[in-house]
Amino acid sequence: MVMYRRNYVPGGTFFFTVTLADRRSAVLVDRVDLLRAAYRSVVAEREIETVAICVMPDHLHAIWTMPAGDADYSLAWALIKARFSRSLALSDRHLAANNHGELPVWQRRFWEHTIRDERDLENHVNYIHYNPVKHGHAARPADWPHSSFHRFVRDGLLTIDWASSVDLGIPE
Repeated sequence: MVMYRRNYVPGGTFFFTVTLADRRSAVLVDRVDLLRAAYRSVVAEREIETVAICVMPDHLHAIWTMPAGDADYSLAWALIKARFSRSLALSDRHLAANNHGELPVWQRRFWEHTIRDERDLENHVNYIHYNPVKHGHAARPADWPHSSFHRFVRDGLLTIDWASSVDLGIPE
């Protein structure tokens, strides 16, 4: 069995990719209301700062800064996954637990990367905001509604045409 080594740094900043078990599903955007409720409750309870986030149909990317003295992002993701899965099961009677009593919504694990410095942070924020374009869900980041890109624009950190074809100098 593969042993996963996580870098638990209290107060650290981390990039995550969390994926559905069924990569053909679009349930994360179809039921984004349930995901938001689960996500917001856990992040608030655990005092986690969401630096950036983008919810795609079958996966999500997020950058978190953990509170000082707390490094247990694994528990936070487990809680988010469990709350979303339970809410989804209540709204979708076709979703049934497997032989282990688990709702087969999420892949069991997630991918994590410790942010090393400001340049690493900027690169990962850009990756998150460009992800809907990369996957063909939007022509430009501003067109995807499930992203912190809009907060970055509102806060003056990015322009609305960031990474658009005009911004990149690519003829349309």
